[in-house]
Amino acid sequence: MKQNVAIFIALLVFRMVNAHFVQTFFQPDEYFQALEPAWQIAFGPQSGAWITWEWKEHLRTSVHPYLFAAAYRSMDWLCHILQADDHVRANALGAAPRLIQAFCAASMDYLTWRIAGKVYGARHAATRAALAVTVCSPWQWHCSVRTFSNSLETSLTAAALYLFPWSMFLEVGDGKEADHRVSPTSLYIALAAAATAFYLRPTNIIIWASISAVIVWRSRSFRKASILAQAAAVAGSSVLAAFAAADWVYYKTWAIPPVRFLYLNLVQDLATFYGQNRIDYYFTEGLPLLLTTALPFALLGLYQSLVAGHSRKSTGQLISFTFGTATVATVLAFSAISHKEVRFIYPLLPILHILAASPLASFFNIDDHNKGRPVILVCGLAANVLIAYYVSQVHQRGVIDVMHYLRHRQESWTEAAAVGELPEAIPANISVGFLMPCHSTPWRSHFVYPEIEAWALTCEPPVNLSAEERLTYLDEADIFYADPVKWLDNNMQDRKVISDGHDTVTRSRLEQLDLGRRKWPHYLVLFEQLTPTLQPLLAETRYKECRRFFNKHWHDDHRRKGDVVVYCMRR
Repeated sequence: MKQNVAIFIALLVFRMVNAHFVQTFFQPDEYFQALEPAWQIAFGPQSGAWITWEWKEHLRTSVHPYLFAAAYRSMDWLCHILQADDHVRANALGAAPRLIQAFCAASMDYLTWRIAGKVYGARHAATRAALAVTVCSPWQWHCSVRTFSNSLETSLTAAALYLFPWSMFLEVGDGKEADHRVSPTSLYIALAAAATAFYLRPTNIIIWASISAVIVWRSRSFRKASILAQAAAVAGSSVLAAFAAADWVYYKTWAIPPVRFLYLNLVQDLATFYGQNRIDYYFTEGLPLLLTTALPFALLGLYQSLVAGHSRKSTGQLISFTFGTATVATVLAFSAISHKEVRFIYPLLPILHILAASPLASFFNIDDHNKGRPVILVCGLAANVLIAYYVSQVHQRGVIDVMHYLRHRQESWTEAAAVGELPEAIPANISVGFLMPCHSTPWRSHFVYPEIEAWALTCEPPVNLSAEERLTYLDEADIFYADPVKWLDNNMQDRKVISDGHDTVTRSRLEQLDLGRRKWPHYLVLFEQLTPTLQPLLAETRYKECRRFFNKHWHDDHRRKGDVVVYCMRR
């Protein structure tokens, strides 16, 4: 027991350090499906949070944001008690969600190790190898501490797999780690965790449908199938009732987000608006990205699990067979969906790490005197460290750094206004415009201050449009990139407002004549790719490049290539 507690504490500290070192952008869902609604819940509708179309369509459950809203409110209260200044409070609020996610990530690591103990035995080398694989995984370092619903889904899936009473259904005792949780209570809690994962991400049902099918087939017992179905119905309906009530509080109307999710993504096929991938994507890109250096061991472990499943030698082998079958079925099912992302199969990672553990432990057996294998181990670990460093400290860092820069500029302006260093004609709050593909940066979770006036290009999908209308549909970002100069002329105030050739009085008069359009902000933020197009236009204005942040060495979207460039308007 003490060893288990010590290992969890060590994992928690490790993931807290992990959360601190991740300073890059991955995908916008990390912010707009979690932190923005959480910010609004915590600080109110006037807090400046960006609530995207998904929330207006009741596509997402509020349960996930409520978790981070509680973290925000708790941290805000603590800062108030400690009388922290605005700068410290802003940093503390930025760290609060990552602390929650670090706990979830540490739990995932810990549960992966404990599940491996059920499969291989608590003292087996493969069990220790499973813990080592999850701790050393570049994907885990990169993604587990991010506030994706997929990350929480994976932690919940691991919890459900650990709590599930395998020996109740698979009936083989083998003397390995005893499954003490064979009571119905354990079954109900496991299925409640699975139901929660499904409510967050409805596609999680594929994993549990596969596992249930294997259990029913291998047990060949109508009674056990009935027990499983009854428990699933009770746990599922309880979770549905509780979360539907939470969503009623958030949406002010009854909403079942999983149903809405399936309708919009399957019936209206809106997911394809955000991209389509080849049918082999998960085999050629998804699994390699998820597993990196553990890929060959996972593939071998997957094969061994399927082969060993034909026997009934041990409960562990049957669990492995169930895991292997669920993995194959889930990847095949996801491959049939047009819109693919590697994080969609993230919940399989604990399973894959467990399957990889046995071949890994055998290959690096300390009793094997093969001198080449330690070299392979060191090279593999070095590769993992380099990958983890690059994705957490280098790749797509600029879009995060620019948000910190802008927040600090707001702090500087506020301080200057407080001591009378700003002219009365200059507002004490900054304004920012992002001429980038939509959701290229975080938003209020990183701005923090509601006083910052900001806007960005949008990309609302073609909800409720016919197939013919979708063929010609362009979102705001598409329209902008088709002709950036024309878009600025049509949507922004007259360029004379920002011209070097007019005094303050003339500019003010011109602004009054153009009130129906967007004002030119104090800061314009764009990717380097756009500078050849806009530089000639901005050269005739009071905008000058003032900061530049390295963002990435490459990107599959040409619009996001190059540094993040900031243009500041001279006063």
